[in-house]
Amino acid sequence: MKIIHYLVIVCLVLLSCARPSEMPGSRSGNPNILIIMADDMGFSDLGSYGGEISTPHIDRLAANGIRYTSFYNAGRCCPTRASLLTGLYPHQAGMGWMTAADLGTEGYTGEINNQCVTIGEVLGKSGYSTYMVGKWHVTADKNMGPEGPGDSWPLQRGFDRYYGPHNGGGSYFTTSGLTYGNERIQPSGDFYLTDALSDTAASFIRKHEPGRPFFMYLAYTAPHFPLHAKSEDIAKYTGKYRDGWDSLRSKRYQHMLELGLADASWVLTPPMPDVREWKNLDEAEQREFDRRMAVYAAQIDNMDRGIGRVMDALEDKGFLDHTVVMFLSDNGGTSEFISRGIRDPANIGSDESYESYRKPWATMSNTPFRFFKQWVHEGGISTPLIVHWPAGIKDKGLFRHQVGHVIDLLPTCLELAGGEYPEKYQGNPILPREGISLVHSFNSDETEERLLFWEHQATRAVRMGDWKLVANSTPDVKPYTGPWELYHIKSDRAESDDLSLRYPEKVREMDSIWNRWAIRCNVYPLDGRGWFERLEKGNQL
Repeated sequence: MKIIHYLVIVCLVLLSCARPSEMPGSRSGNPNILIIMADDMGFSDLGSYGGEISTPHIDRLAANGIRYTSFYNAGRCCPTRASLLTGLYPHQAGMGWMTAADLGTEGYTGEINNQCVTIGEVLGKSGYSTYMVGKWHVTADKNMGPEGPGDSWPLQRGFDRYYGPHNGGGSYFTTSGLTYGNERIQPSGDFYLTDALSDTAASFIRKHEPGRPFFMYLAYTAPHFPLHAKSEDIAKYTGKYRDGWDSLRSKRYQHMLELGLADASWVLTPPMPDVREWKNLDEAEQREFDRRMAVYAAQIDNMDRGIGRVMDALEDKGFLDHTVVMFLSDNGGTSEFISRGIRDPANIGSDESYESYRKPWATMSNTPFRFFKQWVHEGGISTPLIVHWPAGIKDKGLFRHQVGHVIDLLPTCLELAGGEYPEKYQGNPILPREGISLVHSFNSDETEERLLFWEHQATRAVRMGDWKLVANSTPDVKPYTGPWELYHIKSDRAESDDLSLRYPEKVREMDSIWNRWAIRCNVYPLDGRGWFERLEKGNQL
């Protein structure tokens, strides 16, 4: 009896000294979670999604994981980030437009609100260490400065550690707004932002102590404009785009057909009327546009190598098999015409220039879809989604046809973590989450029908099963709403055959459904005005 009594005492002492994550009923068996997001990268840019850019590390995740063929974002930087973080539609979180202005209504405050919880907040309550590295962009511009207020900064919204810029973009070499924790810092030495983000993420992982799972959100700024890349990376791609966007877009489409990503029924629609044929450019123009695309490709190439270093850190720590890695982009390629600083084509890529890669290359990035970032046709809202989890996904290199949306990432993380979504947080009532968990699709290609919605700058869309209703805006002409177009999206993902006149009852049905959603989710009033007009209104409030 004395021996038994002694053993009981020893067991109790050992249990009392154990860390919480090692206690019976702990969640130490839950996987680590790493979400990686590119910025302004098109659907077909990755090698594993049909592109010619060298992305071996991301492609390795795809080859040893699964790829989703029908995953969506919210069409632009801030709205997508708000939805990813909260599991809500952007307007519900206050981010119906951008951080640049508070437009005076609940859906357009320019900053995530207190009616939502972030992934950092809910996973922190579930026993996770939470790290955020990269572009935040859900704090109002007026509150991004070192004086704050910092209520919506990463550390105040659930993250234990943070490194990156609060703002939406800028120089990769002399980055402004760079923040470590809550402290503003200045880049120094041979600084390049993409490398700094990759290396900091790897460092956070290497310093993480086993025994408690971690969640990391790694949000790159690449390949968002400006076109800034290292000279050696640019050299790797210089001359590789001299065949032009017409030929290379067709090659990407053929590669996507061979991979099984595209369906032969999807018509490769012609470029927009203002996109010139490559053969009609003179030699100087071809050389300049080759340079633009070479720098863009170099930005993605550098990001891919950085992701390789992050994967090395996971492997060196013994974390790789038990880490769920998800990779996506925040919106499609951008058609924005950006040109500042020194405009000599030879300087494109350097810190002296501030350029974008322009509409023709964005058309190629978004192959085979129509339109771009800021629109809610497929080219603006379609993104790769790669999920890699050696210990949890038995199917390697296969496609998943489950339709998904960035609102699904928080519910997916919650299921992986064994966490619960709160009705209240810090005394504030929390809106019910909108997304679903995708965990059921990790090892099955059985699909559930989805009802999904979009609105940005008065462009509107709803996907209901295999149908999609979508409309462009009429900028600066009230009520800003263009006519609805109707597509059978399963057989016409390229949105080439408008069926709205053939099925007017379907248009009316889906229009009514979209309108009810818009009322419920703080989407009204619609606003199709330009950037500076919105800023003027925001500054008057």
